[in-house]
Amino acid sequence: MGTGQWAMGMTPEQLRQSLRELDGTRDITFVFAGMPPHESTLHLHNAMLIPDEPDHLVKVTDGKSVYIVEPVRIIWIKIGLKVQVT
Repeated sequence: MGTGQWAMGMTPEQLRQSLRELDGTRDITFVFAGMPPHESTLHLHNAMLIPDEPDHLVKVTDGKSVYIVEPVRIIWIKIGLKVQVT
C-alpha cells in the first residue's frame, strides 16, 4: 500500500497542534492504517510532544524512547485526561 491512499490524513502541522497538550501528564494511543494488526497500535504512558526540530518530523516520547509519528497513517488518536502528578 502506498502512502497516497492516506492523502486525506492530517498534515504534520495539524498533528502537532492536536498533540500540543502532551506534557508528560497524559497517556496517548495511536492507531495506524496499513500496518500488521500486531503493530498498528502505539500506546504511550506520560507522553510528551517533542518541540519541532529542523527535520519537521512529529516526535513524541515517553521518557524512554522517541517515536516518529507519520500523520497520514493515523486512523484515530486517544488522549487521556490530565492526571495529577504528586
